[in-house]
Amino acid sequence: MENPLAEQRQLLRLVVDKLTALEIVYMVSGSLASSLHGEPRMTRDIDIVVDGSADQLRSFAGSFDPATHYVTDPIVALSHRSMFTIVEIPTGWKVDLMIRKDRVFSRTELERRMWATIGDVELMVVSPEDSILSKLEWMKLSESDRQLADVSGIIAAYHDNLDWDYIQRWAAELGLEDELARTRGDR
Repeated sequence: MENPLAEQRQLLRLVVDKLTALEIVYMVSGSLASSLHGEPRMTRDIDIVVDGSADQLRSFAGSFDPATHYVTDPIVALSHRSMFTIVEIPTGWKVDLMIRKDRVFSRTELERRMWATIGDVELMVVSPEDSILSKLEWMKLSESDRQLADVSGIIAAYHDNLDWDYIQRWAAELGLEDELARTRGDR
């Protein structure tokens, strides 16, 4: 059996290569991105935001071998602006592909994505500021201490290099002022 980190990177490379080949706009987000930007932690799934047409997403899903990868319907996800999933059957690794939300912040977040390297995989990843805002949204929905720890790790790693005006403006716009204050120790 392979190293779990190697398995994750192999799946990440496969998915990113397929997204790139089909010119589907994407960015890695979630725990993998917050680990890159802040405090590393292991997770059994990969979160990726995608913005593609029905034809692109259909081609993407169809490019996986059903003997090794279970893929849920991306067209249903596109119609509901939700997510679809790829499960790598031999390893159990999972990739959640979230359709970009139809709102100004989500379009801005995707425009601000940046190049990064995870292991030996070069890919597009959410910016540290947008990772913070996304984690604050999840924190508000779930009251998860895990999200708070992820945000605290990003703030500790980037504090002086974060665009705090941007974060505060979007936190106000998204109704996340209390969550932001909590992560900064203001409350």
